Amino acid sequence: MINREAIYQALFDQVKSLSGFVTTSRRARLAKDVAPEEQPALFMEEGPGENVQHQGQGLPAKHLLYVDMGFYARLNEDKNAAPGNILNPLIDAIEAALAPDSDQEDQTLGGLVIYCRISGKIEKNEGLLDGQASVVIPVEILVT
Repeated sequence: MINREAIYQALFDQVKSLSGFVTTSRRARLAKDVAPEEQPALFMEEGPGENVQHQGQGLPAKHLLYVDMGFYARLNEDKNAAPGNILNPLIDAIEAALAPDSDQEDQTLGGLVIYCRISGKIEKNEGLLDGQASVVIPVEILVT
C-alpha cells in the first residue's frame, strides 16, 4: 500500500521554495486568474491518472504516478527579448530540484519512491501574442 499524499507533498516540498517563483501551489489556476505580480507562478497538478502494474502473487504492485509541473510567466515588454531568457532558467530550476539525491542514482523523495523524474515532452507556450507564457513539465513517479 502506498501513501499518495506523502509522496505528492514530498514532491511539492522539493519545488515550493525554488528561486525565481513568486507563487507556488498544489492547486492549479488558470493563467487569467494569476495576476502579473504573482508571476512567475508554479503549480503542481496530480494526474492524468495512475498506472498500476501487478508483479505476481506475493509481490507488491508497481504504481506509476503522474504529475504536471506547470508555470506561468509574464514576458518583458521588450518585444525583442527572447522568451527563453525568462522560461529556460525556471525550467532548469525545476530540473535541478528533481535531480538525484547526492548518494542515489535517482531522486527518491527521501526514500518514499523508487524514482521521481521528468519524463516526456516539456510543452512551452512562449506567449508571443499576449505576453503570457506557460510551460508544462511532465513528471513520473515509480512506487512499489
